[in-house]
Amino acid sequence: MGSTKKKYLAALAALPLVVGLASCATPAASAGGDGDTVKIGVVGKGDPQWSAFEEAAADEGISIEIVDFADYAQPNPATSEGELDINQFQHIVYLADYNVSAGEDLAPIGSTAIYPLGLYSTKYESVDDIPEGETVAVPNDASNQARGLLVLQSAGLIELKSGGTIFSDLADVDEAKSKVKVTALEASLTPTSLPDLAAAIINNDFVEDAGLSFEDAIAQDDPSDPNALPYVNIFATRADDTDNETYLKLVEIFQTDPEVQEGLLEASGNSAVSVQTPVDDLVESLTKVEADTKAAKG
Repeated sequence: MGSTKKKYLAALAALPLVVGLASCATPAASAGGDGDTVKIGVVGKGDPQWSAFEEAAADEGISIEIVDFADYAQPNPATSEGELDINQFQHIVYLADYNVSAGEDLAPIGSTAIYPLGLYSTKYESVDDIPEGETVAVPNDASNQARGLLVLQSAGLIELKSGGTIFSDLADVDEAKSKVKVTALEASLTPTSLPDLAAAIINNDFVEDAGLSFEDAIAQDDPSDPNALPYVNIFATRADDTDNETYLKLVEIFQTDPEVQEGLLEASGNSAVSVQTPVDDLVESLTKVEADTKAAKG
């Protein structure tokens, strides 16, 4: 296994999955509640979509308890052990790594949103304006570097030899077939380096701090692009419970209730793109990412 892959796998435990989850409370001491209450694990219970979700579910006769956790490492084990019924805090890449590492079989039952990773420029107003041979930067941490390279490939700026995976790095860039050169910089330096670059992939955490807005992106993840699918955030539950009608109804409520969707946008600084990806596609993506993760760990 290459050093980049090792760094990627190590980074997953601390990978920021969504925007707007900075104010995390401590986990509940016990899931609690009676057998008719659906317990849902999240990271960031204070985000406005959850209070709206509780009200929307109650209107449909479903009692839910939102169980808050302090970090991303906790909800999956709690779900596996039956302390939670479902959880919603992660994307497919994170779930795949958990399943492979823990030997578990949690499965997606619905999508929520993707939080696009954007390409920004202070020199060019569109990707098409970038001249051939210019230099574009991506973050140098393995997880965001792979995703950034996939964004550049989707934008037609580079071509990846492997076709692109969650483990892609600079060595995968086919320079002869790419329009631009790619360099890797520490994530916090990508926005301040824009004057010296044609464009840069900038992590969501640094966009507004750099005086930019998410609307300034000249390219970003396309939720309809198969390469972006592993980064879609999901509801997950135990494999035996994927057909639970109440859980599936809760997914539908989350995806369609206007106040829930408004809260989701508010929590993400209007950067979230809601998606209703077919569950079969989510499962297929999880299976592939798990296989890739097993190969990388091997």
